[in-house]
Amino acid sequence: MIPTKALRAAEAHLAAADPVMAKLISHFGPSTLGRKRRDPFHVLCASIIGQQLSAKAADTIQKRVATLIGAPMDCFEHTHFGSATQQSLRACGLSNAKGKWLLELASRRSDGRFDATALARLDDAALCIELDALPGIGLWTAEMMLIFAFDRLDVFSLGDVGLRNAINKLYAPKGRDGKPKKLDDKKTLKITKPWSPYRSIACWYLWRGIDGDIGNWT
Repeated sequence: MIPTKALRAAEAHLAAADPVMAKLISHFGPSTLGRKRRDPFHVLCASIIGQQLSAKAADTIQKRVATLIGAPMDCFEHTHFGSATQQSLRACGLSNAKGKWLLELASRRSDGRFDATALARLDDAALCIELDALPGIGLWTAEMMLIFAFDRLDVFSLGDVGLRNAINKLYAPKGRDGKPKKLDDKKTLKITKPWSPYRSIACWYLWRGIDGDIGNWT
């Protein structure tokens, strides 16, 4: 969990560093990122389920998987997958690949190859590399793990479509058609630089601007 003191310090830093962030913080109020303690294995499963899906679609499929394996919606454990198969997971709406990855991760958690306690001791860069090496886990999923499971405060995901769209909308100059131009990676990173060392908190405010349901971002 992220200490309240750290969140308030982050908000003060962001508001002072960026007037756009100051407006978002004023509108949405105090951040609740890290308010819940999230189990890394569960977050990893939820991240795999949600890959390349809208939040609504991911939520629907996750509920189906929870029903299939007899687990709470917010607390998947490796033991829940004991009787699950790729076929039964596919029936929930998952691809064959996602079903395979979930079962492999459950196996690794069971035999100790996935050790969240050991991973938590790593710095951000090393942790991201270890997570990226897991089956079905790419850079985006690893970055989401850093933010939501390991409470790292200074993560920004260039590959997150929602974040990029939010930044384009809030920071990009408008073209002749009145729509914001798409910012490239270099310009995007230049915008995010002043947010450090609290880029994860800045992401929270950008996501809130896209999805107002606070339950998705606590």
